[in-house]
Amino acid sequence: MSIDIILGLVAHASSEDGALWLLAAGPAGGAATYWAFFRYYRNTDKSHEFERDTIIAAQPVQGGEQVVDTIERTRDSNIDGDNSRKHRGRVQRVR
Repeated sequence: MSIDIILGLVAHASSEDGALWLLAAGPAGGAATYWAFFRYYRNTDKSHEFERDTIIAAQPVQGGEQVVDTIERTRDSNIDGDNSRKHRGRVQRVR
C-alpha cells in the first residue's frame, strides 16, 4: 500500500461515515479471515467419504492347522546364538 492510500483512508475515517465503516471493517475482516482458515484447513468439500471410497470386498479366511517347529518342556532360559554380551560383534561401525 502506498502512503497516499493510507492517508486517504485515515482522512476518510475521520468523517462520520468513515468511522462507522472502519468500525465495521474489523469484525468483518476477522470473520472473513476465520472463514478462510476454516475452509482451507477443513476443506470438507474436497475430502472423501471413507465408507464409500475404501470399500474392500471381503473374502473367506484361508488357512490350516498344521503346527510348525514347536519346542515343548524346555528348561533352557537362553536362546541359542545369543550375542547380548558381545557388544563389538553385535554392533557394526558405520562407514
